[in-house]
Amino acid sequence: MERIMDDKTATECRRLVGHSGPVFAVSINHDNMYLLSSSEDKTIRLWSLFTFTTLVCYKGHNYPVWDVQFCPRGHYFASASYDRTARLWSTDFQQPLRIFAGHVSDVNKVVFHPNCNYLATGSSDRTVRLWDVQTGTSVRLFTGHKGPVHALAFSRSGRYLASSGVDQRILVWDLAEGTLTTELKGHKDTVYSLSFCRDGNILASGGVDNCVKLWNAKAICNPEEDEDDLVGGLDKSSIYQLGSYQTKNTPIHYLHFTFRNLLLATGQFNSA
Repeated sequence: MERIMDDKTATECRRLVGHSGPVFAVSINHDNMYLLSSSEDKTIRLWSLFTFTTLVCYKGHNYPVWDVQFCPRGHYFASASYDRTARLWSTDFQQPLRIFAGHVSDVNKVVFHPNCNYLATGSSDRTVRLWDVQTGTSVRLFTGHKGPVHALAFSRSGRYLASSGVDQRILVWDLAEGTLTTELKGHKDTVYSLSFCRDGNILASGGVDNCVKLWNAKAICNPEEDEDDLVGGLDKSSIYQLGSYQTKNTPIHYLHFTFRNLLLATGQFNSA
């Protein structure tokens, strides 16, 4: 596992060695001091980005850990695993503080709400759940996907949650009402990543169809404002889609908006 440094040291690389299996996810904390990694070896490792060594090895999951994410305020982090649970951890303790149990298949994705009081999980059981971090209870259950869920993203306001996965659809949920706001269609294969831009007006999606799509999140998250713009029978996806960008032969596995609102997309180039 390698990490490219900042602009001044862009040519430098550090190899962090410790896991005994493939690494599935990494997360850097808000002040860029620590990095988390989750692996097939059932562990989560906390790394120092100053010494590039393992500080803590967290053991608790019984099967591979698919995802890990730092809380936006640091200190706490969450993980998702093949063992059908998500877990809340503190960097100070080696055992989890909360176990979120309720999914009946792999938990593929975990993401913190902007206020850090809630946690969303996406699962292979085709559902999305919203959890109360303080109590560990499920406060929302969203059903509607027709395949495993692999990507989640909260809107900047925290009012809406977007989810996507194997069924190639993007569903946007209203958390306050507990209802589906809209369904976006256009991808032709699994959607692995979703990201809202810094001002929250654009939602980006990327998938195995070698395509990045941009959606009008401002209109999606304010449906009452664009009712007059919808022509009877017209698919909302065609109205909400702002652009579609095809890569030559690179499936998109991760999207990220920088602080300057530049969209970064990563994936493995297939030369065949």
